[in-house]
Amino acid sequence: MKTQTKTIGLIGGMGWESSKLYYERLNKKVNEVLGGSHSAKIILISVDFNEIEKFTFDNNWKAIGNIMAKCALQLERAGADMIVLCTNLIHLVSDAITEHTTIPFVHIADATGEVIQKEKVKNVLLLGTKYTMEKDFYTNTLISNYGLEVNIPNAEEREKIHGIIYNELLKGVFTEDSKQTFIDIIESSSGKGVEGVILGCTELSMLISKSDLNIPVFDTGQIHVDKAIDLAIHNTLS
Repeated sequence: MKTQTKTIGLIGGMGWESSKLYYERLNKKVNEVLGGSHSAKIILISVDFNEIEKFTFDNNWKAIGNIMAKCALQLERAGADMIVLCTNLIHLVSDAITEHTTIPFVHIADATGEVIQKEKVKNVLLLGTKYTMEKDFYTNTLISNYGLEVNIPNAEEREKIHGIIYNELLKGVFTEDSKQTFIDIIESSSGKGVEGVILGCTELSMLISKSDLNIPVFDTGQIHVDKAIDLAIHNTLS
């Protein structure tokens, strides 16, 4: 019986390091599930991150939403069956995508919440840019939809994390010092009752691995990929 997989529409470039990882993981996952010479059906639109970064620092989320809506509409018109946004933070404007398109949008926080719930972990630490940690678009989904208790690092730690993400990870720089900074923050939180950690920036999985820690690590990028592939292969889109 011939397998008819759905086409995944990706909005990437935020930054391109994690978009590259998405592309690789999607193809590997399809081949892992279907075998043979199977690879993923993908349409990719990649934005100029400099533009997104400027609007982010200006708190101009409306402008970012307009860019995402345009990209999503392009993907739908090009024949994508679903939309996957290759970043955690820009899900803050996901409403702009869903309001302008008719195909399903695969939300990274929902995919992550489902996995954490299945693992029966209740108390989690969320790491990401300061916007992801401090704004409620991500935590509200995890709390309201999945009953999780979501913690974030203190203000000083949040600034350190944010700086490492923007000044290093998004530029393809991964150092042992920065890795240890994250490990120290996570271990400090685990001593306060945190049961698992969410890598809420898709580049973080290139810095920290599950083997570095003694608590469950939820790699949002991989979780997002797994969800998209499940939908693409089993045709459970609605």
